[in-house]
Amino acid sequence: MKRILYVFMLWQGLIFSGYGQVKPNLPSGQLNLIHPKGKNLGDNVHCSLQDRKGNLWFATTADGVYRYDSKAFAHFTTKDGLNSNVVVALYEDKKGNIWFGTDKGVSRFDGKSFTYIPIATVNTGYIDHFTNKPATAVFVNSILEDKNGKFWFGAENGVYQYNGKTFTRFSDDPTITNPNKLDPKLVLCMIEDKKGNIWFTTRAEGIYRFDGKTLFNYRPNNEDWFRGLLEDKDGNIWVGRRYRGVCRYDGKAFTNVLQNGLFDSCTVIAMTLDKSGNIWFATEAGEVSKRETDGGVWRFDPKREVGKNFENISRKDDLRNHATWCVLEDTSGNFWIGTRNTDLYRYNPRQAVGQRFTRFSE
Repeated sequence: MKRILYVFMLWQGLIFSGYGQVKPNLPSGQLNLIHPKGKNLGDNVHCSLQDRKGNLWFATTADGVYRYDSKAFAHFTTKDGLNSNVVVALYEDKKGNIWFGTDKGVSRFDGKSFTYIPIATVNTGYIDHFTNKPATAVFVNSILEDKNGKFWFGAENGVYQYNGKTFTRFSDDPTITNPNKLDPKLVLCMIEDKKGNIWFTTRAEGIYRFDGKTLFNYRPNNEDWFRGLLEDKDGNIWVGRRYRGVCRYDGKAFTNVLQNGLFDSCTVIAMTLDKSGNIWFATEAGEVSKRETDGGVWRFDPKREVGKNFENISRKDDLRNHATWCVLEDTSGNFWIGTRNTDLYRYNPRQAVGQRFTRFSE
């Protein structure tokens, strides 16, 4: 079923701030698709969030970002002040500003205009084994504001902190206890847990934890590539593995949480905790040839007995694209799912089986 979207286009015209270009005044126009035809099938709806006003935000890897206010979609691109249309991180700060991590740095939206906030490029000489290119601070994969109001940015060549005026490279801080001279790079996800620990997952160096004083590194199962991060209601840290499902840290050790089936061969890209305490996983099959049929969205119910606590939602209902990158529960209890091919779906668990998914893209 094709769902027609009303997408607000925005006027051009730039002014300058101390950090870069700012785009004011956001009037309207229309488009009928969430993404234009001819995009690379590998492009995706990469991440999502619901802001404090109830708006839903969806970031794409080729077409900027979309905002949904429950009535219409607004579309933001470089024409409107965003610093790149390749957006891989979304974050709302304590003031209600929306931050965007892109392949060209960081943009911030205050509800009226965009501000580009450049991070000074640092050449560490580190080569990304995945792209075979120099890892830089320009490509920002994750954003976090900690309980003290300091911002953290996970970039390809390291972790950066921002105090509102200047950026500093985290590993260069002389006050950190770091006897092994650890230097997190290729950082993908970040969270702050209830105890104030900052966690990082990376694409080549395993998992990092910073307790405010000391930096620790973990490589459970001798693995080095991890993705999604989540703290559950009991304070356990769940970590998405590449092609192997998830593991869980209880404060003492990492344990592989196995479904004993398809889930254990998937990459867990993102996770979310629903209002009932269930964990939802956005996954895609580790084997490329199976990504059109396997993977998808899984739900873990900790109250059910082992062997029955994992459920593949997308195999039960009509999710056309099983290579999923993000999942979000909105305040109405619907779940929004972003996939490869820049597809967006809404899952309504209250509908009859076979009618629960609505597609919001071409």
